[in-house]
Amino acid sequence: MNAFNKTIIGLTAITITLACGSSTEKPTEKETDKTPAFNLSQIDSTMSPCEDFEQYAVGNWLKDNPVPESESRWGSFNIVHDANEIKLKAIIEDATKANAKKGTPIQQVGDFYSSALDSTTINELGITPLKPLLAKIDAVTDIQSLVETMTELNRNGSGSIFSYGVGIDSKNSSQYITYISQGGFGLPDKSYYTPKDERGENILVEYTKHITALFALAGDEEAIAKEKANAVVALETDLAANSMSRVESRDPLKTYNKMTVDELQALNPSIDWNALFKKAGLNNIENLVVRHTNYISKLSKVFKTHEIENWKTYMKWHLINDMASNLSHDFESQRFSFYSTTLRGISEMKPRWKRALSKSNGNVGEQIGKLFVEKHFPEESKQKVMDLIGNINTVFKERVEKLEWMGDATKAKALDKLSKFTYKIGYPDNWKDFSSIEISNNTLAQNVMNVNNFGYTENVEKLGQPIDKGEWGMNPQTINAYYNPRMNEIVFPAAILQPPFFNPEADDAMNYGGIGGVIGHEFSHGFDDQGCKSDGDGNLNNWWETQDSINFAERTAKLVNQFDAYEVAEGNHVDGKLTLGENIADIAGITLSYYALEKAMAGKEDPMIDGYNYKQRFFLSWAQVWHSNSKDAAIINQVKTDNHSPTRFRTIGPLTNMVEFHSVFGCEEGKMIAPDSLRVTIW
Repeated sequence: MNAFNKTIIGLTAITITLACGSSTEKPTEKETDKTPAFNLSQIDSTMSPCEDFEQYAVGNWLKDNPVPESESRWGSFNIVHDANEIKLKAIIEDATKANAKKGTPIQQVGDFYSSALDSTTINELGITPLKPLLAKIDAVTDIQSLVETMTELNRNGSGSIFSYGVGIDSKNSSQYITYISQGGFGLPDKSYYTPKDERGENILVEYTKHITALFALAGDEEAIAKEKANAVVALETDLAANSMSRVESRDPLKTYNKMTVDELQALNPSIDWNALFKKAGLNNIENLVVRHTNYISKLSKVFKTHEIENWKTYMKWHLINDMASNLSHDFESQRFSFYSTTLRGISEMKPRWKRALSKSNGNVGEQIGKLFVEKHFPEESKQKVMDLIGNINTVFKERVEKLEWMGDATKAKALDKLSKFTYKIGYPDNWKDFSSIEISNNTLAQNVMNVNNFGYTENVEKLGQPIDKGEWGMNPQTINAYYNPRMNEIVFPAAILQPPFFNPEADDAMNYGGIGGVIGHEFSHGFDDQGCKSDGDGNLNNWWETQDSINFAERTAKLVNQFDAYEVAEGNHVDGKLTLGENIADIAGITLSYYALEKAMAGKEDPMIDGYNYKQRFFLSWAQVWHSNSKDAAIINQVKTDNHSPTRFRTIGPLTNMVEFHSVFGCEEGKMIAPDSLRVTIW
């Protein structure tokens, strides 16, 4: 649930006897006017909850729900997403018939979707929409004109060589600053360019074939296309060799290298940076942050290693590849073949309307979101969620005050940060004005480029402006949430506030195990191994006493080792360092939510439902939120590139550390109990 500057859920009553450790008395059924929210048929009662809680809680669901051919994984998020798509499709189809005024959200939504459905025009155009930009690349004569042309491509949505943009200054959250980062790879990670096993070698071969195929579709003869593909792979391999790993890039201190333009000029003298920034529309730069100094420095050598024609080929490749999904069917299907089939094991493209909807969400998403919340977001959900947030905040405060491993000085600063948390729920208070974007009903690729141009201009023009504290990093119809360290805020889009994550009619246990765990997770990102480096005002600032930092590192090291041991397909393992922030957030999140539920239930009678007490239902809800099947190719790609652990280990990993879980299910022994010496408790 992190992004750049943001840190990538009708039952029948039965009686359950828990066959694990000490015996548990048969619970007494009690009628409740709450709506049950857990389907008992997904439970595998042949498995002890103390041996494998995921299999126990949702084993039958996992068995009965294989991954569809059109997906890389299948779980609760996908199910909610599919249900959402039906709602969005109805809204968008109405917009296509509205004959609305030009520039209004309804007109832009309806016409963009129509352009994405218009396969006849898209196929007739082929690569034609890209020809003006390809001609600009052809006109490149040297490195300076190459990087200045790169800014033109960036405006239209294609990235290469390196990336840049304006964001909140990590050490001065009251102002914006320009960031420069490594980039320009067509493969998911630098490790893919130096494969160490047969699968990796095959992916690199298939990647070369993919590049060849796209150049051939663009008009090159097969032999020429293959030469170009080899040149691209050689160039990207050199770029990747100088790049920082994903684990290193997680560290906001290592990637905060503030300098003047003159210092940047000295770091990489092969580019006239002032001229480049002028071309990019970045005016009056006083300072900037170079996130990956080694990469930018070594670019000078890579520029000299490869002749200018190969750089032009590389830039054309990224333009064609980045835009392939918006071109004719042969381009779109070729991109699908590599990125979806080879890398993630998806063998079947989704129907055109779903692809059109996905493109619409990606390009006119906020306009869709405005229409979505008008129809599908009950305002009363905001208050219910704020009640959960209030309880979790209180529990977090109480737990920090009682921490044995943290000293009083650090505690005071942690509590200060917690007191400054802000929350956004549902949708923005003020909607952006997109009316100036030209959207037509039969020009998909041009529509996409127009949207990208608007977004690019909006971003670079932030420089020197006041911070927009009302800005959202997700659309309301997105099923997700995030913590933004620069604003010290937690954001919950409307779409996640529905079952199984949140159900206003369900009992408290299900909501605390669902959206409560998500809320606690996002709270915890402010105090994970990277979030803890920022203070309550959003600035990178070491507010920790030395011994407290040592104590924290000892606990998180245990967590790294625990997740390193989790094995997925073909002997691949979870990367405990890459996923550390999310794993800290999961463990802290469910712990905070558990005790917040205890607070909410204080003085109330236990509403026994379907044979389970509220504490048991809390953990069943947690499993229901995360249950998911995944294809081997997808899960292998995930552990190499994603800072989130696979869902199985998000389900069971935190619980093995919780004595509360062991007590609730009567566990005295079993694989769900981590040894005392390895058990992780942080917040």
